[in-house]
Amino acid sequence: MGLKWTDALDIAIALDEAHADVDPRYVNFVDLREWTLALPDFDDDPARSGEKTLEAIQMAWMEERE
Repeated sequence: MGLKWTDALDIAIALDEAHADVDPRYVNFVDLREWTLALPDFDDDPARSGEKTLEAIQMAWMEERE
């Protein structure tokens, strides 16, 4: 079962592993969306992402880093 847009914490963990050298506070939503779509376990409709979804992923990623 793949990751969905609603799996903000799981996506954040995967992004943190894939982009350990990046500070999530400074990632723009275009890159965040592309990186999420590129995750090997991601399996959701790319059109379902929105600003609120991406913001939730970014916030979860920042919390994961703390």
